[in-house]
Amino acid sequence: MKLVAVSAGLSTPSSTRLLADRLAESVRDELSAEGHDVEVEVIELRELAVAVANNLVTGFPPPQLATAIDAVTGAAGLITVSPVFTASYSGLFKSFFDLIDPAALTGKPVLIAATGGTARHSLVLEHALRPLFAYLRAVVVPTAVYAASEDWGSGGDEYTEGLPARIRRAGGELAALMAARPAEAASEEDDITALERQLSDLRFD
Repeated sequence: MKLVAVSAGLSTPSSTRLLADRLAESVRDELSAEGHDVEVEVIELRELAVAVANNLVTGFPPPQLATAIDAVTGAAGLITVSPVFTASYSGLFKSFFDLIDPAALTGKPVLIAATGGTARHSLVLEHALRPLFAYLRAVVVPTAVYAASEDWGSGGDEYTEGLPARIRRAGGELAALMAARPAEAASEEDDITALERQLSDLRFD
């Protein structure tokens, strides 16, 4: 099954990309332990920034962007990670998901995550990212992961779990939803059958 992680980090190296990689590794480990074959793809939106802007003004995605959108909509599970800018997700992150058909993520398991300079931005997950994917009718896992600068290398305290524990819990939740989804093969066969029927309707002999 295909797992896609979308990172909206702008720098290199990027803590946003690092969090996306850690989450993807957690999901892959959980699914592999249950015998599932997992293919992971990470999409860096910084490499698609110009293509996203072109799509917004022309209405058509350049090939590289179209490939990324197809990967997101065709994935069995999705990880989305954005840096926090001005108390919300980045403009590039929002613009990318504005280009995806509003019905294309319906029912798809999604893990939401964000990075920021301080812990006081952590509610961005609940007031910005979760409503966005609820609007897109995705199934968002209960545990959302926020990583402030001080979380990297921290083991947490008596009130909170450390970042590694939050990553494992969220990864386990996404893996469980992906494993529980019915195979996509049946729907693909249905699409092919429908296409064949449409083509046969065009024959005049």
